[in-house]
Amino acid sequence: MPASKTDVAKISALIHAHDDERRLGRLLETLRPCDEVVVIDHGSSDRTREVAREYGATVRAGVLGVKPGAYVADLKHDWVLCLLPCESLSEALETSLFEWKENFNEEQQPAEIPSGYCISMREERGAGWGTRSPEFRLVNRNRINWTDELPPNVCPGPSLSGEILRFSSP
Repeated sequence: MPASKTDVAKISALIHAHDDERRLGRLLETLRPCDEVVVIDHGSSDRTREVAREYGATVRAGVLGVKPGAYVADLKHDWVLCLLPCESLSEALETSLFEWKENFNEEQQPAEIPSGYCISMREERGAGWGTRSPEFRLVNRNRINWTDELPPNVCPGPSLSGEILRFSSP
């Protein structure tokens, strides 16, 4: 039975940024599946905050001494997509996230809900693209804690189709 609109899972995107005005827009353009986008600005001296706001993101100031993982406590949704400003979602991953949201069954028993999902990675390398190991990037903040910008790089759960693209330059 397909999920009703009220049963659709919601995703918060979390991005830590510092002087990333030249590359942040590329990422923010691909976050259409996300219901909330939060950029934590760690003292940028460029237009990072303005660029984030132009794309509809909420901007919060990073607090000295607070571990990057602590900011998940202030997000609206339990599912968190953790990204770096130098990354973006492939079209296939955007589609996969929309499908995942529509098909996610929140009435599953808690033991059946994974702590998160692994996502394939592609990285720009010189004149071409290389494949990286999948990373644990869509996580349920109620099932796992982390202190860094990104969750621990272990893939204990299922995978989503599509890739996160990591760019080497703006």
